[in-house]
Amino acid sequence: MSTRDFIEKDYYAALGVPKDADAADIKKAYRKLAQELHPDKNPGNADAEARFKEVSEAYDVLSDPKRRGEYDEARRLFGAGARPGGFPGGFPGGGGGQPFDLGDLFGGTAGAGGGRGAGGLGDLLGGLFGGAAGGGARARSQAASGPARGQDVETEATLSFEEAALGVTVPLRMQSPGTCPTCNGSGARPGTSPHTCPVCQGAGVTSRSQGAFAFSEPCRNCRGTGSVVDDPCPTCAGNGVTTQTRTITVRIPAGVKDGQRIRLPGKGAPGRRGGPAGDLFVVVHVSEHPLFGRKGDDITLTVPITFAEAALGTTITVPTLDGNVSLKVPAGTSSGRTLRVRGRGIPGKGRSGDLLVTLEVAVPARLTPAQRKVVEALAEEMDEDPRPQITAAVQAGGER
Repeated sequence: MSTRDFIEKDYYAALGVPKDADAADIKKAYRKLAQELHPDKNPGNADAEARFKEVSEAYDVLSDPKRRGEYDEARRLFGAGARPGGFPGGFPGGGGGQPFDLGDLFGGTAGAGGGRGAGGLGDLLGGLFGGAAGGGARARSQAASGPARGQDVETEATLSFEEAALGVTVPLRMQSPGTCPTCNGSGARPGTSPHTCPVCQGAGVTSRSQGAFAFSEPCRNCRGTGSVVDDPCPTCAGNGVTTQTRTITVRIPAGVKDGQRIRLPGKGAPGRRGGPAGDLFVVVHVSEHPLFGRKGDDITLTVPITFAEAALGTTITVPTLDGNVSLKVPAGTSSGRTLRVRGRGIPGKGRSGDLLVTLEVAVPARLTPAQRKVVEALAEEMDEDPRPQITAAVQAGGER
């Protein structure tokens, strides 16, 4: 991505969020759009694929506080949609006929005294482009013709509750850009090879002047690659890259949460011209469990007990993720009480979570005649008021 592209693109509009949106709103908007536009759900839809890449690019910047701050500062300096190739209304002091190359501004020659080493805006934007944000045609030439990092790829994986809690190794079948198997990424038909672009002489960029300004732009003849393919590969049409279906085995660590984004370095699309591969991001979706819930690293479980068990006490057997455990219910246990079984929750590196068992006294919806007599007899024996504070408040209200 060039500096100009970075400044002109509105990442907030791409995600449909305001500029003051917090991290949670940005993540929520991205997840919704990513699910709608994912290539697996829109096979053969080029518009959806392009929009998916745009949304992913926007999230990569706005989800990183440092990169987001640099992006906001750059757009504030240049103005939304402004081009770093010129200034409206002219540039003070630039009327002497000497062309002014804004590449100098980004390359660190825009100090107050005109001296070198001032840093310029390259320090501001450098982190977003993997190095200096300009440096003139020489730096852009090296970027155009040198190794290029592969694209990041995102896919989704749906896990059961147990798999997410304990960890699992899963095969992922995915479609992503890959090196063309016919031309091995050269873009040329087998038996031929690309040659140096005659327009830019392999630089990948050309310079042109506009009034008092001079700036560089990608070479239109070679599209910024620095080389030209006369006889394109029939498989990839000269791009050197094709969409390929591949299956990779991914280890999902124990304790992942629903919506968590796992980064697998070097598992994304392969690089070009010897560059490193991109990263693979796996968005995890966790299915609900019929019995268990989750609260941080603790697992929750609700267990019904009878009135007799709650009043007299008992020992019950409850399930966990890795077997059963016996749990002692003290006599006089009230409904809603939570008992803790330590170390039987989500496994962790330092300490595992706990199992939280909430007891609920089950009240029968219907009673047999014999059961009713027993309960009525028990009610007569239990004449203690279970709600003395409420009774006192009611009596006090009636005396007013």
